[in-house]
Amino acid sequence: MKKIEGYPQPFGVSFREGKLNFSVCIPSGKMCELLLYRVGKAEPEQSIEMPETEGIGEVRFLALKDLDAGQYEYNYRIDGKVCLDPYVKEITGHREFGTPWEMECHQVRGRFPDNDYDWEEDRQPRIPYHEVIAYSLHVRGFTKHSSSKVTQKGTFRGVVEKIPYLKELGINQIQCMPVYEFREDMGNYRNYWGYGKGYYFAPKAAYAASTHVQREMKDMVKYCHQAGIEVVLEMPFDASVLPQMALECLRYYLIEYHVDGFVVNPYQIPWDSIQADPILKGVKILKKEEQFQNTMRKFLKGDEGMVPEVTWALRHLTKEDGCCNYITSHTGFTLCDLVSYDGKHNEANGERNQDGPDYNYSWNCGVEGPSRKKSVTALRQNQVRNAFLLLLTAQGTPCILAGDEFGNTQNGNNNVYCQDNELAWLDWSRRKNHEELFRFVKALIALRKAHPVLHQREALLGMDKTSCGIPDVSYHGESAWQIPNAVASRQLGVLYAGIEDEKESWFVAYNMHWMNHKFALPALQKGRKWYVAAKTDRILDEPQLLEEQKMIEVKERNIVLLTGR
Repeated sequence: MKKIEGYPQPFGVSFREGKLNFSVCIPSGKMCELLLYRVGKAEPEQSIEMPETEGIGEVRFLALKDLDAGQYEYNYRIDGKVCLDPYVKEITGHREFGTPWEMECHQVRGRFPDNDYDWEEDRQPRIPYHEVIAYSLHVRGFTKHSSSKVTQKGTFRGVVEKIPYLKELGINQIQCMPVYEFREDMGNYRNYWGYGKGYYFAPKAAYAASTHVQREMKDMVKYCHQAGIEVVLEMPFDASVLPQMALECLRYYLIEYHVDGFVVNPYQIPWDSIQADPILKGVKILKKEEQFQNTMRKFLKGDEGMVPEVTWALRHLTKEDGCCNYITSHTGFTLCDLVSYDGKHNEANGERNQDGPDYNYSWNCGVEGPSRKKSVTALRQNQVRNAFLLLLTAQGTPCILAGDEFGNTQNGNNNVYCQDNELAWLDWSRRKNHEELFRFVKALIALRKAHPVLHQREALLGMDKTSCGIPDVSYHGESAWQIPNAVASRQLGVLYAGIEDEKESWFVAYNMHWMNHKFALPALQKGRKWYVAAKTDRILDEPQLLEEQKMIEVKERNIVLLTGR
């Protein structure tokens, strides 16, 4: 092994022409050493000084020739403190989730990247935004519970084992909470979610079933792609991360891991720069947006004055502003808890119930928490199905929170950031008692996919774009063509005109009031009639002819889908 002149870019470790290059940012005035460890040895075998005088600006760099990278690991020592490379591609020495990181005793180290992987001609699915059915999950929590029945619980392989389930449900995109290296043991609490500072280029070793961390994450992406499922990574960079590093990180996962997109915080990194980056062109770049969630939660529980906001939320194409529609996400209640609790119950977090969002726009249907009262249980089940209908009949890209389709609960905790236990893990045993809900969601997803008019490619303008005599979208109430926009209105009828590849029209009657309401049905073209395709209580296998063609009465807190054919 011989030290030779290196180069300042790229940061981290890179191979070039038989040389192993090291480049790291070190503030001026600090001492820096490269530590090299023989694999399996407790102490560094060599310490190589990286003097400031041999760097450029705040970048120190050097190259090593004839180093067998497979036999070594590395760290830096900065002013006497052992540190990981911020650009490290994989770590070793910390595989058990929740245990302390031991840096000073050289336990945690950087491993040199292994680029030898057979992608088997992998291709990104590149699913159009309007055809995506997204599913938000936590890689560990998705399968860690004993009820998951997978062999490698809480890992990338566990997600792979659940691919048949995802396909059965109709999911074609998973959005993964942080999968990069982060410290879980934070002293007085455990960082279960993974937010905060991290080693963003390194997939999390604790999420791998073996020591081949990079390989297992690549397997997850590859096998998802083979099943027609995109993989999107949530990358909530810490405020200290420079825009340059964030961009390099996104490019790295795109190129090295073939991921399909990212969920980023536009307040931490420049949104416009990401959108303009030539390498990231065509990649799905998303951000969290609560407008749809808050609007639909208020409408669902029957708040007044919501009709104008609901009309916008139903027709808005989320790809225009880079987000997804969701009613529940990891921050806040699960869907089961949204209809079971008026207030948060975060006592288990140890913060006197002061953490987590205070405004959830939830409604417990009459009883706080679990209830055996049949009327309460029936109403909650009804509201859950309504929530899925609101989500999956809106034009924007829907995103389902993992487990909502079988009634997963967190017992009223709306902020399980520190709960690495059965409270936060998905309890798959609940599917047994919520199989009817699972079948409902599965059928509703299939219905949406089967009819392009319910998930259109272009934005709806309220204009007759196809010369069919009616606008592409219109709104109705007890009188046809008149939107019920009074403050007290809690009902809305939406007509979607047939598009070129589907001549059917669709009418969705939303009644979130606690009273029955009648909806006037717009007249169809000659020879066509209205058929009931779905209701809050079921998705019909075959649409049924509506007896009264001019009017339909919708029960309290119910939604009805009609198709005109």
